[in-house]
Amino acid sequence: MNHPSNAAHAHDDAMHEHTGSLRGYLTGFVLAAILTIIPFWLVMGHVIESHQTTILIVLALAAVQIVVHMIYFLHLDTRSENGWNMLAVIFTAVLVVIVLGASIWVMYNENANMMPMSPQYQHHRLGS
Repeated sequence: MNHPSNAAHAHDDAMHEHTGSLRGYLTGFVLAAILTIIPFWLVMGHVIESHQTTILIVLALAAVQIVVHMIYFLHLDTRSENGWNMLAVIFTAVLVVIVLGASIWVMYNENANMMPMSPQYQHHRLGS
């Protein structure tokens, strides 16, 4: 007799078996290695002339690598723990973006609004 809870339990076992398999770990390892080698090659080989473009590409590949680690090594997906794990990850990402964005905004405004040092203090400082 197939009870609904047994079917759900069998589905969960099959999912966890697949995500924790050697094939899954090797796939994650290969993807993580590729996502590490490409930025290293871009930076060390000076492949792209624009530093800003290189930085954006490296940051994008870092974000993709975070997702690869979450899926293949931490086994986080929308089905684990009825979606609560993914909700916690999304909430954490939103908080990190808010904190980093606010910190950058504050530092930029502090730098832009600081009074330049008067010449008499610059001379005194250089003479010391």
